[in-house]
Amino acid sequence: MTRVAGIDCGTNSIRLLVADVHPETGELTELDRRMTIVRLGQGVDRTGRLAPEALERTFAACREYAAVIEELGAERLRFVATSASRDAENRDDFVRGVQEILGVEPEVISGDQEAELSFTGATGELHGTEKYLVVDIGGGSTEFVVGNRHVEAARSVDIGCVRLTERHVRSDPPTAAEVAAIRADVRAALDLAEETVPLGEAETLVGLAGSVTTVAAIALGLQEYDSAKIHHSRVPYAKVREIVDTLVASTHDERAAIPVMHPGRVDVIVAGALVLREIMARTGAREVVVSEHDILDGIALSVA
Repeated sequence: MTRVAGIDCGTNSIRLLVADVHPETGELTELDRRMTIVRLGQGVDRTGRLAPEALERTFAACREYAAVIEELGAERLRFVATSASRDAENRDDFVRGVQEILGVEPEVISGDQEAELSFTGATGELHGTEKYLVVDIGGGSTEFVVGNRHVEAARSVDIGCVRLTERHVRSDPPTAAEVAAIRADVRAALDLAEETVPLGEAETLVGLAGSVTTVAAIALGLQEYDSAKIHHSRVPYAKVREIVDTLVASTHDERAAIPVMHPGRVDVIVAGALVLREIMARTGAREVVVSEHDILDGIALSVA
């Protein structure tokens, strides 16, 4: 077994996975998995730069993760950075800070690389013969990947729960016009994605990341977040629509009172859930299979 660590730093959150990976089978045994909301992408869509306070929140999480990696004795580490750090003018400040704390250079990967890692992580345990459409709804971007054992087509588009919230939402709860603006952006992005990825060809829709898993936790009626119950749960389209309607009509305090709602997701879950609903409407998916395994697992497997 090889003990590895993978870090996924996105627009909204930074996550760590330390795992033992079997060198021949690729079987992954999880030792530690954690997530911190750092909102690295705060204001990037508007300013084009990473905010100093966002960088400091991210570096604080990196220091915590460095201690965990050392304690568990991971032999290798890969740090992957996605949408926000791709877009920022001052991403060199980010790279320098991560190197000083963790001793590795963050790989600011392309959207296509992000999509491939997400697909590998999400489908590693799915052994069906059908074609999968994997959608990873992040803070700044959403990745679409179609394939079975291997990626056949992939596209990353600039719609995510943080980006759309910052761009359009000014009211609490959001107005009908704000919701319409989000939906219009998502539909335009789906048109772009469809130029590369045949969205309607896959038999199974697999949904990744916090917006999807939060919707699933609400659908399951959980009183506390339970990854084991959420992983590979199936949420029908009708239930997704019902949850989205409730979230759209709710205030910040009402969303915060939902037992499974992470505090860092309260203000962006409406946009994230709307992205999921629009994807299901466009593809005609009757349900979404929810995966807790995603790009982070793909990163860990790639290290091993």
